[in-house]
Amino acid sequence: MNVDIEGVQEYFLALQQRIVAALEALDGNAFRTDSWQRPEGGGGTTRMIEDGALFERGGVNFSRVQGSALPASASAGRPQLAGRRYDALGVSLVLHPRNPYCPTVHMNVRCFVAAQAGAQAIWWFGGGMDLTPCYGFEDDARHFHATCRRALEGFGADCHARYKRWCDEYFHLKHRAEPRGVGGIFFDDLAEPDFDTCFALVRSVGDHFLAAYQPIAERRRNTVYGERERAFQCLRRGRYVEFNLVHDRGTLFGLQSGGRTESILMSLPPLAAWRYDWKPEPGSPEEKLYTDFLKPRDWV
Repeated sequence: MNVDIEGVQEYFLALQQRIVAALEALDGNAFRTDSWQRPEGGGGTTRMIEDGALFERGGVNFSRVQGSALPASASAGRPQLAGRRYDALGVSLVLHPRNPYCPTVHMNVRCFVAAQAGAQAIWWFGGGMDLTPCYGFEDDARHFHATCRRALEGFGADCHARYKRWCDEYFHLKHRAEPRGVGGIFFDDLAEPDFDTCFALVRSVGDHFLAAYQPIAERRRNTVYGERERAFQCLRRGRYVEFNLVHDRGTLFGLQSGGRTESILMSLPPLAAWRYDWKPEPGSPEEKLYTDFLKPRDWV
């Protein structure tokens, strides 16, 4: 079986560079480059921006790490692989715009290879992208989901429906009984029908990210806002923090595998807030997020 892990790395590095270049043009400021090495094996490059013109905080990370025993977070769906050596690589990004009307976005593409002496290497891909607005706009949600659907065309008639549903189920704060945002697509443990097809799907997801997000950012970046919107943004960012630290498998894998903490936690917003038993005012734009957007819905 041809497992072209070097070809995957080449694509991921080029994807990181391409996305960062587009985001630098969008923001007007350069991303910081921070390369790092991991003692047990591997390393990565973090591309980070803080206090930009558009992005209050954002990161586009590449990492490739090796280890002697696959962490529990990575083998949860495949318990028979627990303890195997692994080679894991991917690109992960999170962007937190300053303007509350411009949504936070996340995208991730990744590949795992688990090996054991005397046994065939086992590989799989994962990834997806999802949108997290503070103030919902139907045209933004429709555009984002339509682009996600285009990314999966040619990979099965039910592919988008399955990965959209998986995203709705995964990015859900169980302890709050509410979605994190308006969803997108999510998939994991992708290993059928063959390596080349799975890699092609992952490339299509990565290649569609800018088309999914950039028009939304350009449309909302100059919307006028005040202290009320900023306060609500901080509350919603608090939910984002809760999900990433309690539920997110990527964050848990990074921490369990001894990854670089600064790179793993770059997904967290620069400012967040919590208020006891907060409820939106009836009929307010804040309530509309909950009633109209924070529920699974067919947007396209």
